[in-house]
This record gives sequence, C-alpha cells and structure tokens, in this order.
Amino acid sequence: MQSEVSQREPTTSLPSTPRPVAVVTGASSGLGRDFAIALAERGYDLVVIARREDRLIALKKEVASRFAARAMVIAMDLAVPTAPREIHSIVEGSGLEVSFLVNNAGYGLRGRFLDVPWSTHADFLQVMVNSWLHLTHLFLPAMRTRGHGRLLHVSSLASLTPEPPGSLYSPAKYMMTSASRALRLNLLKTGVHCTALCPGFTHTEFHDALGCRDQMNKLPAYMWMESRTVVEAGLRGVEENRALVIPGAFNKFAASMCKLLPYAVTSKFIPDAVLREHDATR
Repeated sequence: MQSEVSQREPTTSLPSTPRPVAVVTGASSGLGRDFAIALAERGYDLVVIARREDRLIALKKEVASRFAARAMVIAMDLAVPTAPREIHSIVEGSGLEVSFLVNNAGYGLRGRFLDVPWSTHADFLQVMVNSWLHLTHLFLPAMRTRGHGRLLHVSSLASLTPEPPGSLYSPAKYMMTSASRALRLNLLKTGVHCTALCPGFTHTEFHDALGCRDQMNKLPAYMWMESRTVVEAGLRGVEENRALVIPGAFNKFAASMCKLLPYAVTSKFIPDAVLREHDATR
C-alpha cells in the first residue's frame, strides 16, 4: 500500500456555504462513491477522500453537473497516521462546518496471518481501526457543539459472523461495529446520530482489488446486493439513529442465525469461496 501523504493542496476548495457539508472517505469507488452521489443528490456539498485523485476529480465533476454540488478533493492515504489530522486541518482551514461523516474507507487482505508481512498488517489496522476513530474524534466536537450531526460507519456483516482463518478483517469490523454502538449511546440526546452499517456481499470493486473475483462469482446471486441499495439503507438508518443497519433479507437471516446458534455450528457455514480466499497464498 502507498505509504505517503500527498503534499498538494486539495484540488477544489469550498467557500463557506449554507449547504450542509458531508465528508466521505474511500470515495473513489464502490460504496464510497455511491454515498457521495446520494448525499450530493440530497443537497450536500462534499469533501471526498481517497488515494486515487483522478477518480475523485471525476466524481467532483459528476456531482457538479448532476446536482450543482461543490466538492473538495483530498487525495490522501489513510494508512499514514498523520492523515486524519491533516484532513481535519484542511477542512477546518476552509471554514467548513461538517454535518455528516461517512467513514467508508477500507479493504481486505488475502492469505493467513503469518503469510502477510507485519508492515502490511500495520497499514491495514491503521486504515481499518485507527483512522476512522481519529477522524470521528476530530469532527465530532463541532457537531456536538452545534447539536446536530450524522456519523455513519461502514462496517460489515463480517463483524457479526464467524471469522475466516487468520483474517483480521472480521475483527477490525467487529471493533467498528462495537465502537459505533458504544459511541451512539454516548451521543443520545445530543442531536448527533451514530450508526454502524453492516452490509454483506455487495457489487463493488472490493473483491476485484482483493484479487478473488473468480471465487466470489461462485457464490449464489441471492447473497449479493447492489451498492446503491446498501447506501440508501445506511442513510435511512442514520437519520433514524439506529444503532445497527443490516441491509437485505439474506444478511438479516445470517446475522440472526449467528446470534442464536453456537459459534461451533455457525463457523461451519463459512462459504468455501471465502475460505479459499484466505488460503490464497498457501
């Protein structure tokens, strides 16, 4: 993973504006991109963050032409520990009042625990555990002071189901789901809503980037959802201040079974395609 923060100024600065502002991480593709589009459609200006600046610029042009929404582009790698503070400094220095934060950035690793160098695990944990908590810690105080804000943390059904062998993805997402629920309780009656969104298999570039598209294509169609459907469920859920949103009938059923049945039973139902994904380097 790229490990340096771009030193360039954000591609577009947003002047102070009465339109609400939403920050979306991992906005270059998949759920993040669809969150940005859905929020622009709802009247938000945007701060979009990812490593791939060219895709963010294309997104900026799209939301401008379709919804007259303005966007600040910040090309930055959240694996760098200083990135959250740099992002907050750029946004705060632009005089923007952020009312919506979508912590969506994330990815997976192939192979078992000892097959992956520690430096790769460290970057992964920085993105998947530290960065979103740090961003929340930085942007939340102003929301709480104003008495209004939305925090939407894109976790995963994997946070509620048995872990594939050696994978840190499920434990990292469990941390996100659990921390989000705890934070929501802390924010009750403040006007700030906090929700963990836990989608299952979703049609995005996630598994292409992971290099296991062929295995994933062997899963039955009923296990998959469209990205925009997941996004709409998440946005409804955070407006209702729901602690947890599990979109889709199959995902709700799977989560219920994992809650009701013993771990020794549910761990036997991890799809073969997922097991092979984590055995990829053996």
